[in-house]
Amino acid sequence: MRLTNFSDYSLRLLMYAATRDGQLITIEETAAVYGISRAHLMKVANLLVRAGFLKSIRGRSGGLVLARPPGEIGVGAVLRTTEPDFALVECFEAGNRCLVTPRCRLRGVLNEALTAFVTTLDRYTLADLVLRPEDFGIVAPTQDTPKPARRRASQAAT
Repeated sequence: MRLTNFSDYSLRLLMYAATRDGQLITIEETAAVYGISRAHLMKVANLLVRAGFLKSIRGRSGGLVLARPPGEIGVGAVLRTTEPDFALVECFEAGNRCLVTPRCRLRGVLNEALTAFVTTLDRYTLADLVLRPEDFGIVAPTQDTPKPARRRASQAAT
């Protein structure tokens, strides 16, 4: 079985948001961190907001933040929202035209495997996937870290 890129990016976006611990994140920074398409990530974020996994804050200082604590966001629930279906083979789909479906034993075996897959995912939450900011290359500023000097308008023009 293979998950869609949409589901992969959904989990990545949620993991990054969880790592930021309540700070707003943007599509641009997340796309840059992962090296993925901003346009595709925008579609992912829209679905995650509509599904109640993320909150969107509008405006110049806006961004995205988790809508619930990471421990309340189930990995299985995210994938059920983002995957179009779990049709492993034709006989799982509506309109199945396979000749042997009524007698086939493969469907039962695959269904058992799929159930085990989803059951395993349901045991985990986003809290189980949270990484440290350093894992994303984010360095927390220290008190000793000097702030960048502000450039004057005359310097900025050159």
